[in-house]
Amino acid sequence: MSAPSKTDATPAETGPAPAEATVRKAPTPRSLIVSFFGAYGRELGGWIAVADLLALLGDLGVDAPAVRSAVSRQKQRGFLQARQAAGVAGYSPSAEAEQILADGDRRIHLQQNAKLADGWVLAVFSVPESERHRRHLLRSGLSRLGFGTTAPGVWIAPAHLADEARHTLERLDLAGYVDLFHADYLAYADLREAAARWWDLGAVQAGYADFSAQFLETETDPAEDSEAFATYLLAVDAWRRMPHRDPGLPPELLPDDWQGVRAADIFFGLHDSLRERGLDYARRVVER
Repeated sequence: MSAPSKTDATPAETGPAPAEATVRKAPTPRSLIVSFFGAYGRELGGWIAVADLLALLGDLGVDAPAVRSAVSRQKQRGFLQARQAAGVAGYSPSAEAEQILADGDRRIHLQQNAKLADGWVLAVFSVPESERHRRHLLRSGLSRLGFGTTAPGVWIAPAHLADEARHTLERLDLAGYVDLFHADYLAYADLREAAARWWDLGAVQAGYADFSAQFLETETDPAEDSEAFATYLLAVDAWRRMPHRDPGLPPELLPDDWQGVRAADIFFGLHDSLRERGLDYARRVVER
């Protein structure tokens, strides 16, 4: 469910694709808006009045000026579009944002791990030196999708990420620079060792461990529905980045102490206990 971005830092040319730093930061209003539409907004009709969005994010301690500023930025970035309903000002996700959210749903809720027999998708790109900014954008986009680097200009991911890669490249207007191939690994080298070179699995591990530490003791039966709403939205906002850092490698290629299983158990436990209460609360806010 990541919002479109053309300003992310550039990953290294070779070596494992770096995951984002795992230093815990407070969620930004802009990120919470994306998480809100991914977790709740579409089930509320895909449109929300400005006043209701201010009220709901206010339950997370975000003040009105910060929400308005974030909405304005998301509109400029093409994630939100302004729309009136019965004369009331509000916003809904753009068509591009709907595709982003749909791709995010598959990552966040399916817990999909590849099988070795499924093969791989290779992204081979060549960008002219005169368009270096596109090269940087391309590397960032592939890294956020969970691709690893096998060589300069050659990136790899499990085959199940092929459609999402195609959607992302088209959205960023980069499809013309990339060839996508379905591939099998035929070398005699140890594939587990190769995966450790292609991806920074240690950084992904650290991200999962940080999520677990943050939400392990989260209250799963809060007294107030507003708290259930806020807690679940914060969990979604923290979790939704993790499946995009994690390519979903076959279990045989993962470290023995892989932290993703524990973190997923925590997130889906919160999902099962808090989401519906939070959705009911959000409905009451927008219907009152």
